[in-house]
Amino acid sequence: MPIWVDADACPVPIREILCRAATRWQIQTTFIANHAISLPPSPYLSRRQVPQGFDVADNEIMDQMSKGDLVITQDIPLAAEAIEKGADVFNPRGQAFTKENIRQRLAMRNFMEEMRNAGQVTGGPAPFGQGDRKEFADQLDRWLQKASRR
Repeated sequence: MPIWVDADACPVPIREILCRAATRWQIQTTFIANHAISLPPSPYLSRRQVPQGFDVADNEIMDQMSKGDLVITQDIPLAAEAIEKGADVFNPRGQAFTKENIRQRLAMRNFMEEMRNAGQVTGGPAPFGQGDRKEFADQLDRWLQKASRR
């Protein structure tokens, strides 16, 4: 059960956590991005650079992933597709996307996009912090433990 990372917007501290976990748990982890990223040497880590373009990295993840894999992404439409295909999904802040909450997340995303387009909302998410790193690491650890029992 490999891990697929939508690496274009993945914070560096999360990439580091994933690299350490992949090597420690010996689980194949692939970072997909439309720009070059550096990874430490490990037989469990790989990267794929895809061409620039709308949803190119997302499409590559969807083409490669399978039921039971883990997808790390901030992209809610990608998360919805991955869940539909049977993947476990959470974002770099450790928040899980599930069958139970993905419709609400999509609706909120679309609403906020409309508000931004109308000039109503100009702020973004809170800055990425230490608490986000811890939440992600805890969520990843829970998933790895569960996956190792399968």
